[in-house]
Amino acid sequence: MTEQVFAVIDATWPPAARSEAGGFVIREGKGGGSRVSAASRGAPWEACDLEAAIVAQRALGQSPKFQIRPGDAALDTTLEARGFVVTDPTVIYDAPIDALQGEVPPVTAFAHWPPLQIARDLWTDLGIGPARQAIMERADAPKCCILGRKTDRAAGTMFVAIHDGVAMIHALAILPEMRRMGLARAMIHEAARWAAENGAHRMMLVVTEANAEANALYRVLGLEMIGRYHYRSEAAK
Repeated sequence: MTEQVFAVIDATWPPAARSEAGGFVIREGKGGGSRVSAASRGAPWEACDLEAAIVAQRALGQSPKFQIRPGDAALDTTLEARGFVVTDPTVIYDAPIDALQGEVPPVTAFAHWPPLQIARDLWTDLGIGPARQAIMERADAPKCCILGRKTDRAAGTMFVAIHDGVAMIHALAILPEMRRMGLARAMIHEAARWAAENGAHRMMLVVTEANAEANALYRVLGLEMIGRYHYRSEAAK
């Protein structure tokens, strides 16, 4: 399951480019955040391989960062000894598509692609700017934007893409004043409906452990925590 999870993440939220250095996968993120810029272990490694990965990331103008997945305890310990600090502990959730389908009130959420300008503007206003929206453009189809509406206005948006029968949710953003009103739930139900129609049988998402409100919602909806990962980032000097 672990290998499939990270294959789905990479396919549905892809970096601008991938290469290898010392057996590590090097991602070029172009400002799109940790998931598309962190290196990950691709093969057994030694100290010289780790150094090659660090050099390769710096050559891209990126601060060295590694995604620490299940089974990466030795890498985690080595990076800690080098002064790399833990950032963004993250939870992976999964559920069958059927378990996430539910009633969507009229004109509350709808799937479409390419995103309407109002959806793009919402993402930008809520901190998901051009660099992250470019990731969505790179992802292979099938994919969609879910636009959510509340009190007769656009109030939320998210991105969904499918790989290997798994739909993954990314970039879920709701206006602060529209939270805790059932909109995210309706948008996830709409995402499940769209995903089922496009051949997906499971849905996954990742969220930081610090986002207590989102974690609570996903558990209530029936999503099951199936794993965790975190990053090790070079400490600021």
